[in-house]
Amino acid sequence: MRLSNLADYAVITMCQAALHCGSGRVSAAELAAETGLPVPTVQKLVSKLTAAGLLRSVRGAHGGLQLGRPAAAITVADIVEAIEGRIALTACIDHAVCDYESGCTMKPHWPIINEALRTALAGITLAQLRGPALAARAPLAEDHPA
Repeated sequence: MRLSNLADYAVITMCQAALHCGSGRVSAAELAAETGLPVPTVQKLVSKLTAAGLLRSVRGAHGGLQLGRPAAAITVADIVEAIEGRIALTACIDHAVCDYESGCTMKPHWPIINEALRTALAGITLAQLRGPALAARAPLAEDHPA
């Protein structure tokens, strides 16, 4: 599975917006300049992220963008879903027509797989992404003997 460029850019944009927490507001143009992303792309992302409640837009002389909730309460799953919609690895979960549905043994398992993926992404907060790099891999069962 690969995220779309927009979902990737949304995570980058939100991480950059999180760096401004507590220091006022930031504009979409400033976020674009700081991330190196095109202004129209950031404006499109800001619109979707604001609609999802992840960013808040404040009008006026001291207006701009700020996080819609604390960085520790925003997850990668929230950001991806704001851009992509519900996390699902296959289209059949959304009741799409499938030529193989009558003999498919996987369809009942996809919700479990999708939920595991969403849970993993929901376990990573924006606050964590602002800090040092996350571990390169999850601990293996053999790393923690019973």
